[in-house]
Amino acid sequence: MIAQQDAVDTISNNLSNVNTTGYKKETVEFKSLLYSKLQTKTTDNEGNPKPVIGQVGAGVRTASITSRYTQGPLTATGNTFDFALEGNGFFQVQMPDGSVAYTRSGAFNMSIGNEGLTLCTAEGYPVLSDQGEAITFSLDYESSNFSIDEDGRFWYRNADQTISNMGVSFGVAQFNNPTGLFKLSNSLLQETEASGEPMLESENGGLKVSKIHSGYLEGSNVETVDEMVNLIVAQRAYEMNSKVIQASDQMLQQANNLRS
Repeated sequence: MIAQQDAVDTISNNLSNVNTTGYKKETVEFKSLLYSKLQTKTTDNEGNPKPVIGQVGAGVRTASITSRYTQGPLTATGNTFDFALEGNGFFQVQMPDGSVAYTRSGAFNMSIGNEGLTLCTAEGYPVLSDQGEAITFSLDYESSNFSIDEDGRFWYRNADQTISNMGVSFGVAQFNNPTGLFKLSNSLLQETEASGEPMLESENGGLKVSKIHSGYLEGSNVETVDEMVNLIVAQRAYEMNSKVIQASDQMLQQANNLRS
């Protein structure tokens, strides 16, 4: 029942984030518990080996809760600084303590500060370039004149309508095992030993480069219908296990009554 409750909680979290940008659905993995051996002898009275061993299980436990990093649908927003990743990459974000976090949510904005125009998240965390630095431009530039191509390079439309390369690109990273990333709040992820070290797409030629779509956001990959079916299955399994406990209590009560 505890394991099925974990499944229901995970499904509930998936359904809660069905509209969360860049969210990746989670699935619960189960494992059986220890088995008790009912038969001590493996041969019959004539010494012939038995084909089966009598064992009874002790139930199930939650082995892991795994995130599925499949591609989510791309939704057009029309906002220049909304970005959707098509591929296995992650945007890099600088946290207040100086560490680097990773996200698939590309809902960014240009923040105006003393250092100039800085591309940042809704929480104000700077987005990093392929050089590991905050993507910052002078206040002399107009944010409405920026454009970003599929390779993550920033371009600027000048007064004479010419297009200039700003020499800045997104720092997109990949991981050997993205399911090993540690989840923080605000759709941010943290590197762990299980995930491995980040590999920058700009520095590793063996990686398939992700495409960056400006004016789009990647939606959640949660399938509502599938989650509702899984919820029904988990709920029925929970109910059946509760019936088993009730039946077991009644049988033990009858056994106690026989003794008396």
